[in-house]
Amino acid sequence: MKRKMTKDPNDMTYIGHLKELRSRIIRIFLFAGFILICCLPFTNNIYAFVSDPLIELMPVGSKMIATEVASPFIAPLRVTIYTALLISVPYFFIELWGFIAPGLYKKEKAFVAPLIISSTVLFYFGITFAYFVVSPIILSFFISAAPDSIQVMTDINKYLDFILKLFFAFGFAFEIPVATFLLITTGLISKERIKKMRPYLIISFFIIGMFLTPPDIFSQLFLAIPMWVLFEIGLLISRDPKN
Repeated sequence: MKRKMTKDPNDMTYIGHLKELRSRIIRIFLFAGFILICCLPFTNNIYAFVSDPLIELMPVGSKMIATEVASPFIAPLRVTIYTALLISVPYFFIELWGFIAPGLYKKEKAFVAPLIISSTVLFYFGITFAYFVVSPIILSFFISAAPDSIQVMTDINKYLDFILKLFFAFGFAFEIPVATFLLITTGLISKERIKKMRPYLIISFFIIGMFLTPPDIFSQLFLAIPMWVLFEIGLLISRDPKN
């Protein structure tokens, strides 16, 4: 006699969640691919925009150079891919919210939704700050420090590595208020304890700045000091769950 198999509803729910997660990940990749296709006709314009901080500061007659055969094609394409990914960030959070929202209580939704929005805004603000404030100052110093016997002709790939590292370092660094708020509000660490750790955290900001930014003291300071300020802002807006 054959034994009748019964399906565990919990297993079905788990499988259903996995299927939903898979479909949402696919939609994210499709959306990013669509944005990339839309950006491709403007590849040269996007690269020109990203390289403007350096081009405007270079001496008259100086140009950027390509030291590899494929660099004139690869470098602008890389910028376009990163641009498409950055534009896709809000849609990524929309899909993430759509996945986790059904499992949250009303109070949790009111807590998580503003965090997702603020995280996105702060990330973009960090990149904007790096582009309009930090990179012109750093690049201006490097170019002005060059001896008269040296003609500034930066390789396009080297510049791209430099500027993208700067963008993402500042983008993630500007998430510190959200991280601080989450740690304190969820009770993972008390506000008083994190205040006592402040001197060590400040030192760690400078160490992080040393590793995340290009190897110069100015970009390290430009990253570490905003991280410190943002940490203080996160402390200011946070409250212990017991209070």
